[in-house]
Amino acid sequence: MTLRPVVLDLDGSVGPLPDEHRVALTDWQERLRFGCSMRVLEQFGLDLEGRLPPASAHGTVLFGSGDFHHLTPLLIARQLRVRTGPIEVIVLDNHPDNMRFPMGIHCGSWVTFVASLPGVSHVHVVGITSRDLGWTHVWENRLGPLYAGRLTYWCTGIRTGWSRLTGLGHAVRAFATTDELVEAFADVVRRSADSVYLSVDKDVFGADVVHTNWDQGCLREGHARTLIHAMSGRIIGSDITGDVSAYSYRTAWKRWLSRVDGQAAPTAAELESWRPGQGILDGHLVDSISMAYRANHAPAALVAH
Repeated sequence: MTLRPVVLDLDGSVGPLPDEHRVALTDWQERLRFGCSMRVLEQFGLDLEGRLPPASAHGTVLFGSGDFHHLTPLLIARQLRVRTGPIEVIVLDNHPDNMRFPMGIHCGSWVTFVASLPGVSHVHVVGITSRDLGWTHVWENRLGPLYAGRLTYWCTGIRTGWSRLTGLGHAVRAFATTDELVEAFADVVRRSADSVYLSVDKDVFGADVVHTNWDQGCLREGHARTLIHAMSGRIIGSDITGDVSAYSYRTAWKRWLSRVDGQAAPTAAELESWRPGQGILDGHLVDSISMAYRANHAPAALVAH
């Protein structure tokens, strides 16, 4: 069965994909980009519900910029409403996306909300090399989901001795190399039986694989294929972010937060040179994920029968 990818066209950054279903949403960009209140997110979810195919009837959803990664909880909630049995959420990302944010939800805090959803058995964030897990930034992470056994960080190249000192050694898995990390996590995935929701932020890849406008990790495309293959037959939903676009916020607090977070705005020349590679990787990821979707892509209750 061919699963049509869905493009939530918020910023014009996602290039054309074969047999895509594209939803024009640029009027939401200012309200959603980088972060928003929970009320705005709920309003967007209601608008989106009438414009998407049923949750079990489409393939990967592409958001565009990683500034929209906090839309993932909406898609996971859609899957939970039509399925029985637990869902394991696997996030390929260079950042934990589990940071403190007092003004609602943003692209760096959404994992906290997903980890608390009834029906989500566990969240794994895989491929982190960001300083967000360094000693000086530990306090910015929400540690509750880690202590509760709802969330695990999988990282490389970071000094994470703090996790043992705080009793979180079980929840922060550190590796010397990316190859070791991928091998260990693929083994964990193969031993699980839960359905999988997969979310990919392309900043998890090295800059020589694809360019994004956030600090980037070390994953290779082959690593991603290995992990996706390990999930074969279990994926029931997925999304991709990390495309690049430039945007000038009209909202003062978003301009300030974007500067504080250290996000570098790409130049016009960079956008022009980076987008072809972005489009190629989008196509490869969509194809790999589509092949790993569960047979018949039907709700779990139907598969059981």
